[in-house]
Amino acid sequence: MSEASTIRVVVADDQAMIRVGLRMVVESEPGMEVVGEAADGVEAVAVVRRCRPDVVLMDISMPRMDGLTAARRLLDAPHPPKIVVLTTFDTDENLYAALRAGTSGFLLKVSPPEQLVEAIRVVAGGDGLLDPAVTTRVIASFAGRHEPVRPPQLAELTPRELEVLRTLARGLTNAEIAGELFVGEATVKTHVARVLMKLNLRDRAQAVVFAYESGVVRPGAAG
Repeated sequence: MSEASTIRVVVADDQAMIRVGLRMVVESEPGMEVVGEAADGVEAVAVVRRCRPDVVLMDISMPRMDGLTAARRLLDAPHPPKIVVLTTFDTDENLYAALRAGTSGFLLKVSPPEQLVEAIRVVAGGDGLLDPAVTTRVIASFAGRHEPVRPPQLAELTPRELEVLRTLARGLTNAEIAGELFVGEATVKTHVARVLMKLNLRDRAQAVVFAYESGVVRPGAAG
């Protein structure tokens, strides 16, 4: 994270009132600041590249370039920020596409302020999955429509790392994984980092997608 542990946030939404509301919530929280705003996807990419935030709150439906396309461009660049997709519905197929692209999760625009603040902290810290129940449900729903494909890089995982991948697929935090596997949190953090590196994944949300699409877990079997 950024200097002095302040979480730097960019807000991207085509509705000015939404941006104002999000800025008010973020800046009322100690240790967070909004360093930029954008009203469309093209502007979002430019603002993020200029301001280098830790977290981006990205609306999906925006003019000129939609939020999903903007997110993909940012995530394909070196040292990308964590991106949280803002949406009106939590069942949109775009959410699955966003998670596959490497965003860290999604948040309903009607979410209460404390949930927004917690979401920013969770994705900035990287130790948990944003709204695990909803995220795993969306992923299981869409991934379950296709036959799993077992990629060759799965063979690089040790049995313990495979076990960690299965716990990630259930949306567990590092502390919860540590308790379940009877190891320390530092050990879990190391295992998670190795899993993501070996599978070339950006974060935990992509790990959940990978686990379902590869058949490591099956819909209905990860809870």
